[in-house]
Amino acid sequence: MELFPAIDLREGQAVRLFQGDYDQMTVYSRNPADVAKSFKEKGAKNLHLVDLDGAKDGKLVNFQSIKEIISDLDLFVEVGGGIRDEERICQYLDLGVGRVILGTIAVQDPEFLEKMVSRYKEKIAVGVDVKDGFVAINGWKEVTEREGMEFCRYLSQIGVKTVIYTDISRDGGLKGTNLEAYRRLAEIPELDIVASGGISFEEEITQLKDVVYGAILGKALYDGLLDLEQALRLAE
Repeated sequence: MELFPAIDLREGQAVRLFQGDYDQMTVYSRNPADVAKSFKEKGAKNLHLVDLDGAKDGKLVNFQSIKEIISDLDLFVEVGGGIRDEERICQYLDLGVGRVILGTIAVQDPEFLEKMVSRYKEKIAVGVDVKDGFVAINGWKEVTEREGMEFCRYLSQIGVKTVIYTDISRDGGLKGTNLEAYRRLAEIPELDIVASGGISFEEEITQLKDVVYGAILGKALYDGLLDLEQALRLAE
């Protein structure tokens, strides 16, 4: 299983939000590149970046921070947050990003999504954020009528290779992930699932590695509940 240590970016800083709430934000570092470097030194091969300013306002505030991380470190980097047009996709891919993550736009504009998947293939992933079983968009503020599992089946059918699936109720809570949801998702053919939200315990990594392609580690790393080097060993 691939592990993706996460760095959420806000105004050039590495931060974490509690369940997507911008009013409940903790700043962990004013230099995200240093955080990324520390992850690599502990053995990480991948990195999950979220542009929170992009997600909230559509502004490319953290582009320089992302550029610095990619240029300094030989890591596979996936980026999400406010990517809603092809120009932004190209900006990131030209920078050396390995995979861009579409979220709100993937739900609101399926024609655009299908066109981007056809054009950029496996370099397009979709972030599926789910609350009480239904897909949430616009920074988790709006819950749609689209059922999460059904939406993932549709994504598989149109050729999406990678889905980052987040159970919003678990995100940032340090109370564990929704293992049952990932077991159900694993039954969808031709879809690599990345587990996200609430992964806090070593046994969860052991359980997930036989179920999903990858897992994102966030707050549990920053707060010391998980040790990245040990997590990487468990995921092998």
